[in-house]
Amino acid sequence: MKIRNAYAENQALDRAIETITGAFAGFEPVLLIFFASPFFEGTAVSAAMAGAFPNATVFGCSSAGELTTGRMLNNAISALAFSREAIGDVCIQVVEDMRNGMDVNKAFNAFQEHYGISSHDLDPSRHIGIVLVDGLCRREEELMDRIGDLTMVNFIGGSAGDDFQFRETHVYANGTSYTNAAVLAIVRPLIPFTFVKTQSFVPLDRKLLVTEAREEAREVISFNGKPAAQAYAEALGVATEEASRRLKHNPLGLIVDGIPFVRSPQRIQGSSMLFYCGIKEGMELSLLEATDIIADTRAALDQARKKIGPLSGVLSFNCIMRIQELEQNGLTDQYGALLGDVPTAGLGTYGEQFIGHVNQTATMLVFG
Repeated sequence: MKIRNAYAENQALDRAIETITGAFAGFEPVLLIFFASPFFEGTAVSAAMAGAFPNATVFGCSSAGELTTGRMLNNAISALAFSREAIGDVCIQVVEDMRNGMDVNKAFNAFQEHYGISSHDLDPSRHIGIVLVDGLCRREEELMDRIGDLTMVNFIGGSAGDDFQFRETHVYANGTSYTNAAVLAIVRPLIPFTFVKTQSFVPLDRKLLVTEAREEAREVISFNGKPAAQAYAEALGVATEEASRRLKHNPLGLIVDGIPFVRSPQRIQGSSMLFYCGIKEGMELSLLEATDIIADTRAALDQARKKIGPLSGVLSFNCIMRIQELEQNGLTDQYGALLGDVPTAGLGTYGEQFIGHVNQTATMLVFG
């Protein structure tokens, strides 16, 4: 096998590392990506994972629930490892100080030096970008915009979690734990790959134009010239008091080529609305309505299989709001079964990245 996965759940760190290294016995990874519950202290888990695989490039982040083949986990480390037959090259860079003028150019200068070619000229059909971000920094939109300015390579990933504590999230690289930072990787795989972005919503025919917003606070003050909460409630056809109970079922979406890029309301605050991602003035959003998460995810994976054939490995970045919905409806086993026995690692995210920053979405990097 070119890709293998492993996990350890509810174990002390030293025992968890033994479990994972044991699962990879006889397999020589050149790249290993892992997701770790805050059950494991950040600095210790990053150092331990890097130390356990000294011949591999190792990076990851903290999580809000972990995913492995066919299962959702808690208090776990989930890892996906790639052999030399799967990965031709990889370079990782850490972008620090996200809240105060992140220097993304420095990372891309390093990519250029590593690959010997301008990042603008890297072939997106032969390279993959992976991005893991501190899930509490609120700078994902700016980061993804800067990446889009610097390369045609598609970046996919997620925002780190901390088991719904919303206190501190971490990204891991070089055996170190970072906050207020992002890990960027550009990978040259030797096997087929494609990207999956799936969200279980359809747009309704009701539009909300952002007429006043504080983007840095992810706050919308008014839609269509009316207080945001009032306009949202009117679009739903319910009283403002009822609207706060519809946020998860009826988020908003930026529609591109008929596909929603979800913007999830966090809560109604007075007459304003707070979101889990940045909303710009002048943006026209559509009211969305939830559909079948199992059927939609199955259809998205079937499309990936048609494109690259049977899957050999999956990195999954799944919004915590999707995970909550699956748990509340008793669907976690059905969701896990969608990938069968395909080696899988993933996490519950505080936001997902593909082209931009989105919510209530699963982004996946899948290999053939």
